[in-house]
Amino acid sequence: MPSWRRGTRGPLLGSRGGSWGKMATVRKVPLRRLVGLASLRANIIPTPTKIKLVDMLSETGLPVIEVTSFVSPKWVPQMADHTEVLKGIQKFPGVNYPVLTPNLRAFQTAVAAGAKEVAVFVAASELFTKKNVNCSTDESFQRCDEILKAARVAGIPVRGYVSCVLGCPYEGKISPAKVAKVTKKIYSMGCYEISLGDTIGVGTPGLMKAMLSAVMQEVPVSALAVHCHDTYGQALANTLMALQMGVSVVDSSVAGLGGCPFAQGASGNLATEDLVYMLAGMGIDTGVNLQKLLEAGAFICQALNKKNSSRVAQASCKL
Repeated sequence: MPSWRRGTRGPLLGSRGGSWGKMATVRKVPLRRLVGLASLRANIIPTPTKIKLVDMLSETGLPVIEVTSFVSPKWVPQMADHTEVLKGIQKFPGVNYPVLTPNLRAFQTAVAAGAKEVAVFVAASELFTKKNVNCSTDESFQRCDEILKAARVAGIPVRGYVSCVLGCPYEGKISPAKVAKVTKKIYSMGCYEISLGDTIGVGTPGLMKAMLSAVMQEVPVSALAVHCHDTYGQALANTLMALQMGVSVVDSSVAGLGGCPFAQGASGNLATEDLVYMLAGMGIDTGVNLQKLLEAGAFICQALNKKNSSRVAQASCKL
């Protein structure tokens, strides 16, 4: 596989015995388009607060922190300081700091700001694509292709996201076959890894299994990740199902922050604290310091004046 496609994945988390012979990697996605800070429109968070959060997360042992999103401030005002945030954070050795880029112009701006890895996104829903990025699915693929070609020349790895894999706020149910088709296409275009997102959190383990079974017929499981929202309290269960099926990369969010500006009612992502706690209980060494993670979650929740959605964080406060 050429170097531009391989990307950079964090240290593997070794399983100890039992059926958990596969490896897993915990990935952290705190400040991007579908996560809570981006969806807070009325309360613009100061740039120094964002920078401090990323720096605190860098100290936890997380191998990947998606820092910001180079989207238009017109659509997502919370991300207007993307360049300042990317340039202002401390770059810890061994930690990767990708950013989200919706189009070629955003990619060029991100690279100029020092980005070493980027992410692109498509959706398994035509209507969601229109609401989210104001274009058709075909046009969305064209934008991704432009970025991937430029990234290939620059030697920059590109990760892909597929939204609405288990349901859409506008179209309702999404067939596994449709998700598989979209995932295969963006993978074949050159993304080294594809994160499958339950954007509105309607999925269940049964739906997750059916969707992954279809996708895995088209794309190697080693190139897949999952990204679960917790609207119906299913994020941890859905993630466990994905792990049992061989998926080894999981997106999560400190304090369960999240939502989506274009999916009304969608709640936060799977809380990183809860994921790390579960994996530790399964004998999987994540390399993540849970106490430092809890401190980062407490910091940002205090800054936002928001309740911490992590059940582990809530329980820890009562002990």
